[in-house]
Amino acid sequence: MSIVITAIILALIAMLANGEYFLGSSMLSRPLVTCTLAGLVMGDVTQGIIIGATLELAFVGSFSIGASIPPEIISGSVLGTAFAIGAGKSTAVALTLGIPIASLVLVVKNLCFLFILPYFVHKADKYASEGNGKGVDRMNIFGGFFSINLPIGLVVGFSYLFGSEAIKSLLEVIPEFVINGLGIATGLLPAFGFAMLMKIMIKKTNATFFILGFAVAVYMKVPVTGVAIFGACMALILTGYSSFTGKKLTTTDNQEVNNQSGNALVGQEINYEDEEF
Repeated sequence: MSIVITAIILALIAMLANGEYFLGSSMLSRPLVTCTLAGLVMGDVTQGIIIGATLELAFVGSFSIGASIPPEIISGSVLGTAFAIGAGKSTAVALTLGIPIASLVLVVKNLCFLFILPYFVHKADKYASEGNGKGVDRMNIFGGFFSINLPIGLVVGFSYLFGSEAIKSLLEVIPEFVINGLGIATGLLPAFGFAMLMKIMIKKTNATFFILGFAVAVYMKVPVTGVAIFGACMALILTGYSSFTGKKLTTTDNQEVNNQSGNALVGQEINYEDEEF
């Protein structure tokens, strides 16, 4: 396959992954999907899946919160995988290339948000004031395509077309000890990704469950699937078994729980078919 055809297909993969403006939250933008497709194009699906799983862990905590936009993981995943497989390098190199590429393309994405998207937003406001629903729909589709899909696709296509040989030449002169160091960093980045996610999720009210899951996995040698099943059972117990009487247990500032009604539950038979989970 010629380099031009490869660049076009990689650009189409990036545009498809950005197609959530058309398809909704389809998870096509995740590295596990984009890297696998890029690996298929580059002729090494297995390596694409491995790279995708590694990048997935590294970017697990990267998602938009308000005005904070994470690195553009689609372009980083596609180009990082394509450059690494094309140069015959390891997953560590793909990760090392993917993160800077994602950060650089984020600049392009922000520029598109600033200079292209507002035109379609203002047109949508105008159609909305006129009661033209179809016009608003068109602006939503065109705005997503011209400010996200098309620019990212062009960036990925031209980057691979003009940068493939340059990246190969650069990677050839990297010393072996640097590649080994990148491999070590690859093992640390997934932990960093989980730390970013936990920073958002963890609270005083649920910290005990994270500690319990860690202890079960590390000291009892229970696999991840077993920990997930154990956690699901605990969730069912804590959320469903609190209403043995068939009523939801609620407390407010001006209402106290009646101890006598709580004692009446002792020895009462549980009808699991009527419970709410």
